[in-house]
Parts: sequence; C-alpha cells; structure tokens
Amino acid sequence: MLLLQPRAVPAPALRGRPPRPRRRLVPPPLASASGSIVVSSDEDAFTRCSGYLFEEGAATESELPTAYDLPGIAAVYRRRPLLVLRRSLQIGTSFGRWFALRYLDRVNERADDMFELRAAQLRRILLELGPAFVKIAQAVSSRPDVVPPAYLDQLSLLQDRIAPFSNDVAFNIIEKELGLPLDMIFSEITPEPVAAASLGQVYQARLRSNGKVVAVKVQRPGVQAAISLDIYILRFLASIARKAAKLNTDLPAVLDEWASSLFREMDYREEARNGLKFRELFGKFRDVSVPEMYLEQTRRRVLVMEWIEGEKLSEVRDQYLVEVGVYCSLSQLLEYGFYHADPHPGNLLRTVDGKLAYLDFGMMGEFRQDLRDGFIEACLHLVNRDFDALAKDFVTLGLLPPTAQKGEVTKALTGVFENAVNRGVQNISFGDLSGNLGRTMYKFKFQIPSYFSLVIRSLAVLEGIAISFNPNYKVLGSSYPWIARKVLTDSSPKLRSTLQTLLYKDGTFQIDRLESLLTESLRARTEQSLVRNQQEDVDSTRYAIKQVLSFTLADQGAFVKDLLLQEIAKGIDALGVATLSSATSAAASRLPFAGVPSPLTSLDDEDATNLRNLYRLLLLLSKVSQKGNPSPSPGYNSAIEKEGGSTDELSLALYEMSSLPEFLPVLSVIPELPPESQQQLLLLPADLTNRILSRAVARTIRRLFM
Repeated sequence: MLLLQPRAVPAPALRGRPPRPRRRLVPPPLASASGSIVVSSDEDAFTRCSGYLFEEGAATESELPTAYDLPGIAAVYRRRPLLVLRRSLQIGTSFGRWFALRYLDRVNERADDMFELRAAQLRRILLELGPAFVKIAQAVSSRPDVVPPAYLDQLSLLQDRIAPFSNDVAFNIIEKELGLPLDMIFSEITPEPVAAASLGQVYQARLRSNGKVVAVKVQRPGVQAAISLDIYILRFLASIARKAAKLNTDLPAVLDEWASSLFREMDYREEARNGLKFRELFGKFRDVSVPEMYLEQTRRRVLVMEWIEGEKLSEVRDQYLVEVGVYCSLSQLLEYGFYHADPHPGNLLRTVDGKLAYLDFGMMGEFRQDLRDGFIEACLHLVNRDFDALAKDFVTLGLLPPTAQKGEVTKALTGVFENAVNRGVQNISFGDLSGNLGRTMYKFKFQIPSYFSLVIRSLAVLEGIAISFNPNYKVLGSSYPWIARKVLTDSSPKLRSTLQTLLYKDGTFQIDRLESLLTESLRARTEQSLVRNQQEDVDSTRYAIKQVLSFTLADQGAFVKDLLLQEIAKGIDALGVATLSSATSAAASRLPFAGVPSPLTSLDDEDATNLRNLYRLLLLLSKVSQKGNPSPSPGYNSAIEKEGGSTDELSLALYEMSSLPEFLPVLSVIPELPPESQQQLLLLPADLTNRILSRAVARTIRRLFM
C-alpha cells in the first residue's frame, strides 16, 4: 500500500520547480522485525542521557579521526578534561548503582525475585550509555549457555530493536550526505525506520533511478564522538586493570583491535566495499544470500543496499541454515581468510526462499595464512589427543609465549581437554572448551591475541544460535569434518607436513588416525552435499568417494597417494611373507622331520604391523564404499591385530582379507572419475609393483647378508 505523506519539516525546494510532497513506502507485513515498522516504548535513551557528548562545546566530527587513531583521539580529549570526567562519572555511577542493587538483593535474599527487573535495568543502562556499550552487550547476548535466560531476553533486544532517533534528523542526514533532496533520490520511503540498532537505523525505500527496493541505513548523530570518548576512557581503564591484576592478556591491544573494527564499521563506505567483496566470495554459495551494494548512493554516514525479506535465524529454528552458516564461516576463516566478525542474530536472516542472508558488513576480519594453518593444526591435535603438539600450536597462534614451559603446559592441557575429547568430537562443546581453557590461562601466562576474540566469536555465535533450539548442537562437531577434508585435500606444504607427522607419530604408521580423518572427511558438508532435507544416502557417499579419489589421483594429491601406496606395498609384501610362511609350514608338517621348525613360520613385529595395516586399509575402503561409515568389523579383533601370530591365526587373517574384494563397490565409481584421474589410475599397478619388488629385493638382501 502506498501513501502520500508530506514531511513535518518542508523539504528544500528543487531547482526550477516547487517542492513536491514526499511519497513514503509502507512495507507489507513481514514475519519478523526485520521488515516491520519499529515500535518501541523506549525513548531514544542515548540522546536523552548522553546527548551532551555531541552538543555545542563537545568534540566535533571534523576534529575526530575517521579511522581509529588513539593518539589523535587522546589529543582531542586532553583538551576537554571536564567532558572526560563527566563521562567517566556517568559510566561509573550507572554501573555502580546497578552492582550495589544486585549486592543488596543477595544480602536480602531476594536475588531470584529481582532477577528480571535487574536485567531490564541493565539493558536501559547500556542504552543510555550508548553504542560502545551496546556493542559489548551484543557480543555476549548470543550465548544462551553463558548468559542467564532473563539477561539473555533483555540483551537480545539490543540486537536490532533499539529505540530509533528522530526521523527528521535521519532524513536531513541523508540529504546532507548525498547532496540532494530526498525525493530526487527515492521515489518512496517508509515514514518510520523498519529497524534500529546501536549505530544507526534502517528505512525501506525505492530508488528513483531504477525502481529497486533498497534498505537505507543512516548513522545515529553523535555516534563517532561517543565511541571515541568511551574507547579513550576504556583503554585507560584497561591499562590500569592489566597492571593491577597482573594479567597476561594484553587488554589494551584487544581493545585496540575491537576499536579499530568499530571505527571501520562507522564508515559505511568501508562497509559497502566489504559487502561487495563478501558477495563476490560467498554470494555464489548454495543457500547463501548476500545483498547487492549501491556505491553511488553510499556515503560515510549513509548506506544503500538491496532489500532482503526475512526472519532472524535465531527465531526460526532452522538447523540446516546453521549448518550452512558453519560451512560458510569455515570457508571464510580457513579458506579465504576474510570473515564476518559480527554475526549476531540480527545480522543473520532466513529469507523467504529459505536461504541464509548475511547483513551488516561493517565489522570484518582478516585471518593470515599462517594463523589459518595453525588453527587447523590445533583442531587436529586436539581431536587426536596430541597435547604436546597442541601446546606448540598455541605458541604459533600467539596464545602462549615461546618461553612457556611446554612440558607443564602439556600436562595442563591434558587435564583440561582429555575428558571432553574422550566423549568424541561430536560431543565437544565449543563453549566448554573456551571455559575450561580460561581456567588455566593465568598460571601459564596465556595471552589473548587481538585477532583471536573476533575469530572465536564468529564461531561461538553460530553455536549459540543452534543451542537455543538444539541444546546438543556442537559447532566443533560440525566443523571437524570440514577440517579433516581440508587436511587430506590441501596442497599447502605446512599442512602436508602436519598430516605426515600426525600419521607417522614416532615413525609408526597410525592407521587409527587415517581412519578417523577419512571417516570424518566423508561427513563433511560441501557445496554438492549441502542440500536441505537431503538424506545421507549412497549418492552423497559416492560423491565423497569420487572427490577423495579424484584428489588422490591429481597432482595436488601426490602426497596422500604416495603415502597410501607405500603402506599398501608394505602390506602386500608382508602378505606375501605370510602366505609363504603358511605354505611352508603346511608342507613341513607332512615331512618326516616335521618337528623341525621352519624359519618362516612366523612374522616379525614389523611384518605383522604392516599386514594388520593392509587389512584395515582394505576394510576401511569396503566400509566406506558400503555405508560411508568406516568402522572395524566383528572379525577385526582377530589375531591379525596381534603383533605376531601362529599359522592358524595368520590363516584366519588371510581368509578374512580374501573375502574383502566382495565388498569393494568403491571400484564402481572409477568410470565416473575425470579422464585425467582414470589415466593416473592406470599407472598405479606399475607403481605399486615397483614398490613391492623393491621391498622384496631389500628383504632378500637382508636375509642373505644378516
């Protein structure tokens, strides 16, 4: 429905013609707050209580740096000590009164009765203090496993239901920033904002130039001045707190990283550029939607982008889209190193066509390649209980100083993580890991790098959203299959070295670890398998097998192919020895001197291990090809698992392996492989034969001369 409504304040006259009434677009009713007119009983508490921060005599935008520059901010506010004192007193007294009331509630044994009231009071305090404090609250309001429900309900209102500021002020900002009357830019615009947040508010409009419906975000007046002053004060307090409490974490540096991101978020031109890059990288993902940005109509305090209809992801209980979000987040963090650092529920929507829409690209992060590899290595070592390597990973990631005592740290990490890991990767809680790790940080001088909090938050928010409707959801359980596939298929020299070290710990091939990696990699969601309502069936398993085989046979899979051929050659060599041993023993038993033992009646430890690994590799392939769920068969606990074995035991092992080819439908996918992969496959028998012959010759020489 379209309404013609003149503005309360006359619009500037258009050149050469009289002013026209401005048409206001009233959007159709939507299923969520993202598209409905904002109605709030709260007044604009920030302007009412903190408006002095941008009144006459306070710092002006022209004085303050547009990018985060602590010396520049300090230079401005050193000239206004009374303003700094007034703001410090406002912050101190606001929180001081609240903490005093909470203390009295506990003393009077009525803390439970007053819980909801105090939560509402805390929300109002944050609103009165302004955007910096609202942003901090948003960071913790997406964790139902950390924040009590009463506080969660109140803090969740700070995501996108903050009281809007004056529409006339907003429209004047648009006209000032774009340099044109409103009705020359938009043919229609909503008379009230459809959403209001900490930094700005959003209107729905229609561009006059092309008729497309867009979202117009307008920055709150005074935001830059308030945030600059609050960061100046908070950083001073952070420095005092670090020295007084002898903290290992560099709190000022963490605050600097957050402040730098927040300043970039206040420049809507930067947000538009981020949105364009994000759309280019991730907009093509299945079931991911990224709005189009309109750079020509975007300025520092005004952003114009495509309008997207939808509901908040946290309100629709859609675990499939959470999985999409996890897949997309892992790609952001570990594939491209460019990630959405502020994925709170207000910025994640379920569109009307069932896609996951990302909004608000003001706070983005970049993850260096060495840190990406270090993060993957840490996950691998955690899941495989290699806590000594995990301690080294923490040094790489900057969580531990290089001078830390690795032995003591390893013991501590074992105590912190072992119980969680023993429950299986699917049951490891991201929140529990963070909490348990926090208890050991002080003793071993852990430090939180400036980048780390944003990375962890980007994953923790997704787990928090999922936990709200599925308490058993674990983001690490959803992430690890992706990481396992990444390690098996990545050509990075560092990750190849990590894989080799992982699989050959102490020089011995760790078949259990390969089995775990392959099992998990086949569970990984990919572009092809990430489909709503898709069942885990033969087709998805066949695709995963084809992908692994195609990679292994390609140039970038040469490392894994060489590793597998090497172990298969060892196993076939040991199988030959076992067969010869069995035949020799059988023949010797029929001779008159049967009591004389044959020199080949038993395998040494190395051969028994190689034979066992061959059996398990074949069993692994058979189980993968049948069900996509490798696991030992009942016969697996046969004598082949032992380091040595009698003739009867070896015969049993040989019998078990002889039945495996019947269960290798994995071979049926070969015709579906790319031509270059099939060509490489034809070369494998010759390669494998050469390896087996080389081992046989070496074995013969050893027996002759040793």
